[in-house]
Amino acid sequence: MNVRENWRVVLLVVFVVLSSVALFAPRGGSDTPAATPSPVQNGTNGTNTTNVTTTVNTDSGPTNLKFGLELSGGTRIRAPLIGLTAEGVSIPNENATSVEQDLASRLNLSTLDIQIRSQGDTVEVFSSNVSREQFASALQSAGYDVSTGDIRDGVTDRTLQTAVEVLDQKIRGAGSLSGGDAAIARSGGEAFVLVEVPGATRAEVLDLIGDRGQVVVVAHFPGEDGSYRNVPLFTQDDMTPGQVTENERGQPVVPTTLTDSAAQNFSDAMRKFGFTDQGVFACRYSGNPDDSGYCLYTVRGGGVVNGEIQGDVVYAASMGDKLASTIANEDFTKDPTFVTSASNQSEAQRLRLDLQAGALPAQLDIDGGTSYYLQATLADRFKTFSVVTGIAAMLAVAVVVGARYREPGVALPMVLTAAAEVYILLGFASAVGLALDLSHIAGFIAVIGTGVDDLVIIADEILQSGDVKTGRVFKSRFRKALWVIGAAAATTIVALSPLAVLSLGDLQGFAIVTIVGVLVGVLVTRPAYGDILRNVVLD
Repeated sequence: MNVRENWRVVLLVVFVVLSSVALFAPRGGSDTPAATPSPVQNGTNGTNTTNVTTTVNTDSGPTNLKFGLELSGGTRIRAPLIGLTAEGVSIPNENATSVEQDLASRLNLSTLDIQIRSQGDTVEVFSSNVSREQFASALQSAGYDVSTGDIRDGVTDRTLQTAVEVLDQKIRGAGSLSGGDAAIARSGGEAFVLVEVPGATRAEVLDLIGDRGQVVVVAHFPGEDGSYRNVPLFTQDDMTPGQVTENERGQPVVPTTLTDSAAQNFSDAMRKFGFTDQGVFACRYSGNPDDSGYCLYTVRGGGVVNGEIQGDVVYAASMGDKLASTIANEDFTKDPTFVTSASNQSEAQRLRLDLQAGALPAQLDIDGGTSYYLQATLADRFKTFSVVTGIAAMLAVAVVVGARYREPGVALPMVLTAAAEVYILLGFASAVGLALDLSHIAGFIAVIGTGVDDLVIIADEILQSGDVKTGRVFKSRFRKALWVIGAAAATTIVALSPLAVLSLGDLQGFAIVTIVGVLVGVLVTRPAYGDILRNVVLD
């Protein structure tokens, strides 16, 4: 075979080989140890910590294909974010912090539940306990001319996008629940957060995303009047977590590095509130939570509202003598390492995930949304039926093409070329990590039909217009067929482009696969079939 004249066939073979690599080449072994940091010092109890190695199972079967919810089973949750948005409120940047504190006090909320976005002139409240009237009244009391009509249900697009990014990080970092994703879905003018996690039950997904995942470190200590005070020190935005470790007592801990500003504030607060002298080893929360002394609380799912802790106290730690000495000597900011603790390994992993992903800006309204769970056994049946349907479609095409042309040299390359097109599409899906669902399978079936239809156009244009005696005649007819195929492909791509771009659920997956299939056909498989047919006809 002359490679120069048949370079399109060579290109098709190259694409098939690359697809085989994408489908079957190993991508790292299973049970790969996760990276672990070095031992950490300066913990709240002044002890060293040792690393805990976790494993991640990456074995996904004989191929590298990923399967979505409908072909692997799992949970889909669609829910709006809880919140109210006041629009058209002009608050200067320099006043934003004080206004947030004022609104939080008036509405009996934490400052974490208030968000001012000066660029969009919007104020958001993330609480289901605040009505429009209360929100408007609080803004009016703060000196802003806002009516109830200026307030709408829901949150801003920026808040939605932040929530999706946080959820994506949580899902990807959740070990056995990894493989899902989060996206923004819109319906009837309302925006929702759509979460899909293959292979997970509804309870597992809700345990991961059911709360905002806020983490706040709070100083709890006796005040001058004898009553206890709760002062928030820093949140997860001020911490960069490492891997879960264990201290010398076998206690699971999460080492974190504070930002410069948080480290300085923490150091100043510890000296001011007495943690570096009478507060050393003075936390007795486990024995007497009502009179716990000097404690550093790690609080999940809340903060401090009007001096009271809202959320769950994950762990209460004493100030260690080593850390107290470091802070007293004003050396803490040189190595701002802080160790947060948890009661067990599972809680520590969850705490680290919350620290790493960040907090959701607003709570998901699970009750106001919808949820869907598909059992893995039913998904396996869908997968089997999808394979059977694809094979049946190829056999049906082979029978029709064979009956029409009754020439193996014409029909067999046509069927093999169509099969190669589907194989290349599977390689593309594997290479880009596309999680295949039933909508994608429908796209594969559509590609089989459109692909063979184009190959029939090529064969008919060349064979049904008289004998082909020279290469020049063949090229002329083949070029004419390609123009017809190219115009049809352009029409298909233009028609399906809106479905591929817009967030329209399953229709988007169908459109993406069909468009890529059309491009592969026009650029690779149709020209290759033309070279094959030229060799058959001219020989």
